[in-house]
Amino acid sequence: MMEDWSWSLAVTRWRNRLAARAAARARPATAFRSQPEPRATGSAARGRQLCAGNLLFAGHLVEAPGAMIWDLPAPDWAWQAQIHDFGWLDDLAAVGDAPARALAQEWLWGWIARYGRGQGPGWVPDLAGQRLIRWTHHALFLLRGRDAAAATGFFRALGSQTLFLGRRWQVAPPGLPRFAALTGLIYAGLSLEGMEAQVDPACRALEAECEARVDAQGGIPSRNPEELLEVLSLLTWAAAALREADRSPGPAHLAAISRIAPTLRALRHADGGLARFQGGGRGAEGRLEQALVGAGLRWRPPEGLAMGYARLSAGRTSVIVDAAPPVLGRASGDAHASTLAFELTTGRRPLIVSCGTGEMFGEDWRRAGRATPSHSTLALAGRSSARLAERRRLAGVEVELLAEAPKRVPVELRATAEGPRLEAGHDGWRASHGLTHARVLQLSPDGRELSGEDMLLTLDEADRRQFSRKLDAGRLAGLPWEIRFHLHPEVEAEIDLGGAAVSLGLRSGEIWVFRPEPGVDLTLEPSVYLEKGRLRPRAAKQVVLSGRAMEYATRIRWSLAKAQDTALAVRDLVRDELDMML
Repeated sequence: MMEDWSWSLAVTRWRNRLAARAAARARPATAFRSQPEPRATGSAARGRQLCAGNLLFAGHLVEAPGAMIWDLPAPDWAWQAQIHDFGWLDDLAAVGDAPARALAQEWLWGWIARYGRGQGPGWVPDLAGQRLIRWTHHALFLLRGRDAAAATGFFRALGSQTLFLGRRWQVAPPGLPRFAALTGLIYAGLSLEGMEAQVDPACRALEAECEARVDAQGGIPSRNPEELLEVLSLLTWAAAALREADRSPGPAHLAAISRIAPTLRALRHADGGLARFQGGGRGAEGRLEQALVGAGLRWRPPEGLAMGYARLSAGRTSVIVDAAPPVLGRASGDAHASTLAFELTTGRRPLIVSCGTGEMFGEDWRRAGRATPSHSTLALAGRSSARLAERRRLAGVEVELLAEAPKRVPVELRATAEGPRLEAGHDGWRASHGLTHARVLQLSPDGRELSGEDMLLTLDEADRRQFSRKLDAGRLAGLPWEIRFHLHPEVEAEIDLGGAAVSLGLRSGEIWVFRPEPGVDLTLEPSVYLEKGRLRPRAAKQVVLSGRAMEYATRIRWSLAKAQDTALAVRDLVRDELDMML
């Protein structure tokens, strides 16, 4: 089986190279016939770091002032993908001054000289699609001050990549890579002279992908909120480009946008960032707002779950809970064992968080970030609620898919006089230990208090027998459990009230107090916060409740309440700028 897969991958790469070289020899585009408005937004802070020679991609920092980026040895495939998709062009364009333009021009025409004839690792459909989008967005920025020969080379490279995509978009993996390939093809077909024939087939393919990959609730198979945001961004960009060319997006295209936008609104915390679940981060600064505006839909309150997540919100507080089973199969390469984990944001300040995805810090951090203890929920006997299968290769990359996960996750979400209330459970440990985890969360109407109850329950006689066998195997010492509440790095935490509570201070001036019921061990322990754009994990803390399950029903109650509010005059009017070198 593995030999068949390796042969198939080798054939795909060989055909990509043939198509790339054939496209490079074809008649090129010579000019823009129209040009979509720039929509990609970058980070000026990252752009200034690039100008200073600090190149941070895929968790690797290379300090190389004045270096040609294509001359640097690539630490891994993730580095290559990030430099060949030209995401850094958004960052340099965000700076927008002469040095940033000169660097962008040097690197882009360096790529054309080295790879423009169809060579190199960047000739895969999804990376080609992203390049076409960014080159088109920033064409005026790039072409300023360049001579006719340079412009000719630029348009030749655009035309070659467009023809390549027209022949090879089908081999892009389904989902975000294929959305990127097709959006790039639509952009190029609309913008470049001689490429008009690419538009209609690409639009039909994009509609088919929308129908196949975006479900009726506006979700995608991976359940990754940040990936869903990138899909919506691409769809809104493609729709806007079509309208600017006096063409109408297809009905399936528009229907997908109308389904995704409400889902993303439900997954947006009070501070504007996305919930960090299932391998996703907060989203690039400003990207979510831009995508929602581009969708052009009026806000409507979500009904029930959004892509398997439950939202409780009141006052200045938002709580988002992973309330569905993790995805299994090929889409689970980045899936996390986070069932019933929650995040809480107050105003513009995250308080309770997930550790996040550690893929940019290496395989060990990636595995750790996927485990249940890296999320704000209960873990039993040192086991995650979902387990990883053996490593295998998928689309050229070694992955660990989920092999076992909760099958039933009953959820009841309702509004009450005491505020929004969630009751949910999962059977991730039922087969192994006879126990079902149930969680109740109640947010007060003013958003100033979250009350929680976690339970480990046996539901029938078979569960009780399995639980008893586990107790006997442990010499009746009980099954250890921990409930973790990971704190954002900017939260200052200290044990209070003689060890009965934890005081949590935010930079906004708010103070929250966490209290468990008596009889539960309460500790404050180290944690980490994993996010893109940093060299290493950020140190943080976590509140941990622990104990042992000795009976057929174990109940743990706790509360998190605001003790001091923010002064209105200083209420979070300024965001902290990301220091990418920390």
